[in-house]
Amino acid sequence: MTGSDLIGMMILAAGLFAIGLFGVLARRGILFQLVALEVALSGPALAFVAAGAYHADPQGQGMLILVLTLAAAEVAVGLALLLRIRRTAGSDDSDVISGMKG
Repeated sequence: MTGSDLIGMMILAAGLFAIGLFGVLARRGILFQLVALEVALSGPALAFVAAGAYHADPQGQGMLILVLTLAAAEVAVGLALLLRIRRTAGSDDSDVISGMKG
C-alpha cells in the first residue's frame, strides 16, 4: 500500500464517520440513529485496517475486531433500549425520551 492509497482510505474513513455522525444528529428515530452509529463506527475501523496495512502491522486488524465487538454490543444494548422505550412511550422518536425525564 502506497502513501496515496493510505490518504485515500483515510479520506474515505473520515467521510464514513462524518456521514454516520450526521445521521445520528439528523434522524429522530432511534433505529435509524443506531444504523447511522454503525456507519460512523465503520469509519475508524477502516482507518485502523488501512493504517495497519500501510505499516505492515497486524494490530490494525486486531483493532478492527475490537471495534466490531463493541459495535455488536452497542447494537444489542441499543435494540433492548429501543424495545423498552417503545413499550413505555409508544414511539421510537428520540424526542419522546427527553419528555420522559422525572
